[in-house]
Amino acid sequence: MPNLNENYLKLQENYLFSEIAHRVAAYTKQHPEKNVIRLGIGDVTRPLCQCAGEALLEGAKEMMSADTFKGYGPEQGYEDTRKAIVDYYKRSGVEINASAVFVSDGAKSDTGNITDLFAHDNVILIPTPVYPVYVDSNVMCGNKVEYIEGNADNDFLPMPDWDQHADIIYICSPNNPTGACYNKSQLKEWVDYARKNQAVILFDAAYEAFVSDPELPRSIYAVEGAKQCAIEFCSLSKTAGFTGTRCGYTIVPQELVFTASTGEEMSLNAMWNRRQCTKYNGTSYIVQKAAAAVFSEEGIRQCQENLEYYRENARVITDTLSDLGIRFYGGVHSPYVWFECPKDMDSWTFFDYLLHEIQVVGTPGAGFGENGKRYFRLTSFGTYENTVEAMKRFRNLLETNKKQKVRVLLIGKVFFLKKT
Repeated sequence: MPNLNENYLKLQENYLFSEIAHRVAAYTKQHPEKNVIRLGIGDVTRPLCQCAGEALLEGAKEMMSADTFKGYGPEQGYEDTRKAIVDYYKRSGVEINASAVFVSDGAKSDTGNITDLFAHDNVILIPTPVYPVYVDSNVMCGNKVEYIEGNADNDFLPMPDWDQHADIIYICSPNNPTGACYNKSQLKEWVDYARKNQAVILFDAAYEAFVSDPELPRSIYAVEGAKQCAIEFCSLSKTAGFTGTRCGYTIVPQELVFTASTGEEMSLNAMWNRRQCTKYNGTSYIVQKAAAAVFSEEGIRQCQENLEYYRENARVITDTLSDLGIRFYGGVHSPYVWFECPKDMDSWTFFDYLLHEIQVVGTPGAGFGENGKRYFRLTSFGTYENTVEAMKRFRNLLETNKKQKVRVLLIGKVFFLKKT
């Protein structure tokens, strides 16, 4: 009998979005006539931009001809794709080397797989509320996680405790789930803290394309000294609607060199390269051709049209919350809107309440950590029509409840509010 990785026993019983899907499926089975609007999982609804779609078709045609057919590609990514990413950063004032860019099938995979580079006796510092993959991927390999709290007092943008030591630091900005976005001076403090501790920042920039204020950094490499202490992950899932097409990239600067216990120098760039060459066969040529098209100036212009569509959805959500006097975060430089549950409800109670009363699905903040138990996340990735309808239902429900006494009932295992 093999010895199993018993760290899996330490994971939460259900992955957040699996539990949401389970509850929604149970409800729709009982109420097939109801129109359920999903504003929970961060999946996109707009199609690929024309540049990307045409590049996919062109790539497919190339694969149908012996003269242009591609077999195994470079594990790091095709040269044209890596160069397109470098040029994209350069247009925003950030210089990176193409040899630091590794194309992959998405940021989720890379943020989970990056643990391969580090030993399991490091101090892992993760802000909470947090994207569950950061925590679960470390639990799976037996790492001990310490938390730094994001809350209303710090606008869900926790800053370093200079008396606390950390070896690996996770930062997501704009943040999932809260939508909060660090400014340059705040990120500079994190970079200074990491360099003092000889730590590595794992910076998730998956939502950087939503940042519209030029004063806010879209890459941690806009901060001086970051190349000596930070790895950056990014994704085309939200930038260009690649949730089903699958493409992202990770930047591992050559400057990230540390001394091993043997006294030898070890390069994280070289280690990640070896890891990818050993465990990954590269992102498909067709997808990379589409990605390169996305990063062209015309591709980015076309993608911005879709991003503006989602920004308008976010405005519909935040205007509704403002009118109802509900405190919220995000929704400006982020596709996510994070708000306090009304009536002091916990987030799973509020989830069931919305599902049963108005058939709107969001994401309970409890799934993102202890500090999310009284908060809720909505995404702007639905259709405009569904977003408007969902907020109409939400407004009517909350305004009605202001006029009526409400009490919490327990039916089976489902909590929800009932008007009396």
